[in-house]
Amino acid sequence: MKFFSELVHFFRKMGWANRITMMRIGAVVPILLLIHFPNVYTCWLAMILFAAAAITDFLDGYIARREKQVTNFGKFLDPLADKLLICSILIEMVGLGWVSAWVVVIIIVRELAVTGLRAVAADKGVIIAADWYGKWKTGFQIGAMIPLLIHFPFLGLPVHLIGSIVLYIALILTIFSGCNYFYLFYRDWRSSLAV
Repeated sequence: MKFFSELVHFFRKMGWANRITMMRIGAVVPILLLIHFPNVYTCWLAMILFAAAAITDFLDGYIARREKQVTNFGKFLDPLADKLLICSILIEMVGLGWVSAWVVVIIIVRELAVTGLRAVAADKGVIIAADWYGKWKTGFQIGAMIPLLIHFPFLGLPVHLIGSIVLYIALILTIFSGCNYFYLFYRDWRSSLAV
């Protein structure tokens, strides 16, 4: 009980931006449970939950900037929430046979590599900001997840096939943006050595 009371106290001390990010992380478990027992109703519920969680990704950043609540904890938590939300659902989809494992492996390896690169870069005093390729990658990943979560045909449309096509586009952007981050780090690191 003490653990839960401390957790509630910690949650209350957070700003609204971080609370919303924590709720996005909290959405992962019900989404996974819903698609673990797939039917038309559970998949639609999972998609609605995911869409609501994805919207909070834009909302928490807006609130943090507007309310001047940008914190280091929030900067750490926000991208972690995105990765947990997308990667955990993709892993569950591999188990269901909805997505190829190699696609998910590439996406997860890229996320881990870029996260590690940013940590190394920060240690060397190099800040690698999010680029447009990374933002497009995230947008396409979210765009792919919605029809993939619906899964079953809707109004005669092969929504799963549509989601798979969008996911392959997201995969190309994932690889390209990952390579771009490594190039930016190499370029900034070389220029810092030349000084």
